[in-house]
Amino acid sequence: MKSFRKELYFHVATRRAFVNITSQVNDCLRESGVREGLILVNAMHITASVFINDDEPGLHQDYEKWLEGLAPHEPVAGYRHNVGEDNGDAHLKRQIMGREVVVAISAGRLDFGPWEQIFYGEFDGGRRKRVLVKIVGE
Repeated sequence: MKSFRKELYFHVATRRAFVNITSQVNDCLRESGVREGLILVNAMHITASVFINDDEPGLHQDYEKWLEGLAPHEPVAGYRHNVGEDNGDAHLKRQIMGREVVVAISAGRLDFGPWEQIFYGEFDGGRRKRVLVKIVGE
């Protein structure tokens, strides 16, 4: 069995953003040479997320509105975590959106359903963060 590991780095200038990383993950898959197996894509920061959904701007706006309704950034004093920082909401948003995704690899391709894409979700941007891509298989 082969094993492949690579880190992808992101620096989102805005506080929150959704970045389609499907092409970078596909690049990792090609580099690995794995034809059948599994791929894990994992946000390595507790204020960021990796998730699968449709790449549609209206959906991303809906996510932003929904997440802000569930865990609003302001007032920052409303979060006990915000001692010396202001990202308590980002931790909660990450919890909702998830830490990682696992996708089957079949015939050297990501085995997606219709419209599925992989996204990096940033909830406390402004600094460099990383995503782990781990591939195992044959």
